[in-house]
This record gives sequence, structure tokens and C-alpha cells, in this order.
Amino acid sequence: MSPYSLTVPGGVQQQVLGLARSLRAKGHEVRVLGPCDGPPPDAFVTPLGNSLPTAVNGSIAPLAPDASAALRTIRALNDEAFDVVHVHEPLVPGPSMTALLVKMAPVVATFHSAGESAGYRTFSALLKKMASRIDVRVAVSKDAVELVQRYLGGDYEVLFNGIELGDYVASSLPREKAIFFIGRHEPRKGLSVLLEAMKKLPPDVRVWIASDGPETAELQQRFSHDKRIEWLGRISDTEKVSRMCRASVFCAPSLHGESFGVVLLEAMAAGTPVVASNLDGYRNVATDGETALLVETGNVTSLATALANVLNDSELAARLTTNGREHAQHFSMDVLADRYVEMYERALHMEATNITTIKVPRMLRRFEDRFLRRSHLGGER
Repeated sequence: MSPYSLTVPGGVQQQVLGLARSLRAKGHEVRVLGPCDGPPPDAFVTPLGNSLPTAVNGSIAPLAPDASAALRTIRALNDEAFDVVHVHEPLVPGPSMTALLVKMAPVVATFHSAGESAGYRTFSALLKKMASRIDVRVAVSKDAVELVQRYLGGDYEVLFNGIELGDYVASSLPREKAIFFIGRHEPRKGLSVLLEAMKKLPPDVRVWIASDGPETAELQQRFSHDKRIEWLGRISDTEKVSRMCRASVFCAPSLHGESFGVVLLEAMAAGTPVVASNLDGYRNVATDGETALLVETGNVTSLATALANVLNDSELAARLTTNGREHAQHFSMDVLADRYVEMYERALHMEATNITTIKVPRMLRRFEDRFLRRSHLGGER
């Protein structure tokens, strides 16, 4: 279950779809439910309606908190009669929260956010009560654990975000003297810091800027004089992989709000040296001087120096590439899928031993004869 539109690029959506692909390849029957703005991205996706751009912690999230999406969610959950429901960002308004409220099967929930949350802070008492409906709690990093424990308490398994390594097999594409950036164009991603750093780099160095966002127009105007900047807009996953494999450096100059940094691992898997901010979330997956160069957050000069060092020092670039490729292998989506199967089996065992019980949701009791899921304890439909 994704709370965010599956047709809009995003880290959570990428994890949801990638995990589903790996689980299906292993023989598990999996469907993904979530909002979709347009045709579903894959045959195993059940669309729950369009999303509404919603301000969330300094960003704009494509959520579906409307009543029609809630009704579609309830119907899909009942029609499919799932053994386990895996909810990503379970306390985000929309399908994820709806799935938790009706709870038609044991729930495994994954928390992605880190840093600070106005929603958690304001509604902590209510959200703590809702979180009690979760059977197995997972967080993607120690920083994500710190946030949810601060407001909700509870115990959490820490499971890394995964990458689909097959997308990043050794490429024969030639490297170009280009820096690659992909991410929403909003203040927390630090794109303006990278573009300022470009002023300090030689004229033969280009930068590829993928995606878009609220800062796009202003940044394009402010840096319109620099013809080395190529604005790609939203790109397909295929082009993302291609650009990642052809760039000489991948840059992630984020200023805050990163809980894990899966895009750094993707760059490492592609054999591309990484230069990034020294945020806690990025240090979860990268070690300065070994698998990446991590620089002071928001420091234009430090960022430009690190980029120049990677571009000009072939020995440094080769070391980061070798170490990065090896490091990325530990974050395979297939390995992550096996770990989640363990979580699903734990949730099913909790139901079988009456640690958790599944009842007809209160709002559906007048339609009790239509509740399709058969209890694992042998109950009637």
C-alpha cells in the first residue's frame, strides 16, 4: 500500500514497486494499491484514484485523502482478501491510513520519514492509538526509528531500502564529463547549492538536472546564462539509469530531511562516484573517503572542491567506484524481499496464535456477509 501517487516519481513509490517486483519474481502473489494519476505503472497495480498535491514537511506530496479514495481502498482490500497488508507510511492520510483503520488482515508497516514531523508532533496522541493497530513495525533507518519512537513509542525492525541491482549491470556506455542530479526541485534538496558550485568548475564540465518542482522556473531563470546546465525535466527509469551510468559524478547536495539515501546506492551500483552532503541519512549508506565524498551541508566551496577532486583525480574516482559497487551489493532488493517475507510470516503467526485478531471492521458490520477474508483461525466468511 502506497499513500503517494504511483505515477509520480518518488522514493517511497520506488521502494513499493521494486519490492513488489522482487516478491513476485520469487513466486509470491502481490498487488500494489495506491493513487495513480493516469494509467497504472504496472499490471499488478490497483489504482485508487487521482492524487492531490499536499504540503507535507516542506515538500509537496501527491496524496489521496478524499472519501472516494478511501471507499476504493476498502473495496479493494475486501475484494482481494489479502493474507497480509504491507502499509508504507501508515499514518499518512489517504489509502495507507484507511488500510490501518479498517485492518482487514495482519499489518506490516514501514516508516520512511526522518528528521521532524509537524503531523506527528500535533496529533501524537491520536496517531499513537492508530499505530497500536500495526502488528509488525519496520523503519528504513535509525533516523526514521528516532522520529517515530519520539512521538509514538514502540519497537521497530530496521530494514534498509533496496535497489534493483539488475538495472545497474556493468555498462559499456562511455563516461561523459557531466555531473548528474535527480530529485524534486525544492529547497531541501539543495539544487541551488550545486548550481552555485558550478560557477567554480571548469567550462568543460556539464550538469544534468532531472525532475522538476516549485523551484524549477526560478532556478532556470537565475542560471539561464550557464549553457552547461541541461534541464531534463521528469525522466523515465530507463533514462535515469542511462544518465547515472554515463555521468562522471553523481551529486546529492540535500540540506535536510533525508532518511536513507537510496539514490546514492543506485549511483554506486552504476559505478558512478558520489559527492553528497554529510547528512545523517546519507551517512547511513555512505562513508566519507571510502564510498563517497561527503561535504558540509550548504557549503558551495566545499561542494565545488569535492566535485573537482573526483573529476580530476582518476585514482580517487576509481577507488570510490570500486568501493561503491561492492557496498551497493549489500542492499539488493531481492535480499530485502526475503527479509520482508520473514516479517509477513511473523504477522501471520501473530494472528494464528491470537496475539492479533482480525474482525469485520466496525464500519462494515452492516455488510458483514460481504466480508470476504477467511480467518486463518478457521472462521467463517
